[in-house]
Amino acid sequence: MSGTFSLDGETHEVDNNVWVVGDDEQCVVVDAPHDVDAILEVVAGRTVKAIVCTHAHDDHVRVAPALRERVTAPILLHPDDRPLWELTHPQDERGHLWDVDLEDGQTITVGGAAITVLHTPGHAPGAVCLYVHDLGCVFTGDTLFQGGPGATGRSFSDEDVIKESIREKLFALPDETVVHTGHGDDTTIGAERVNLG
Repeated sequence: MSGTFSLDGETHEVDNNVWVVGDDEQCVVVDAPHDVDAILEVVAGRTVKAIVCTHAHDDHVRVAPALRERVTAPILLHPDDRPLWELTHPQDERGHLWDVDLEDGQTITVGGAAITVLHTPGHAPGAVCLYVHDLGCVFTGDTLFQGGPGATGRSFSDEDVIKESIREKLFALPDETVVHTGHGDDTTIGAERVNLG
């Protein structure tokens, strides 16, 4: 879905991938960028167990609170991304943030599949990837794309850290693991292992 990304005084048009993982009865939504109704079309009446945010840039969390209200599901985010979350969603008088902190190694179960949280800082301090062994795939948000690591030229990002995250956490996965990215086309761990060198 299309919208904007804003940080450091700049705004850019972007196309985001939103992933819905589950079975015919229940699912989790991975990122909530631009349009609640468009996400709900994909959810198609299933029970949403959680809204899992790969990181807190506004083009990944902008409509998360509105989606939470529509589906009555918690928002999950790594706490290291609080500064970015608060740029988009400043605390109100009730102290509202996200609902559940993500942790490295945590497991989220949905529709019989286990999703393992991998903390992969670099693009953002609280960036995570979501590995689903049963499906042979990983949802990388903006940590890894077809062609290499995510951008690190903005506030709260670090090129050396993202490369270390990719080598340590993502390159530990099998080469055939399909990489579903936050923007653009799929790739595989094996292809990106070659690209990163």
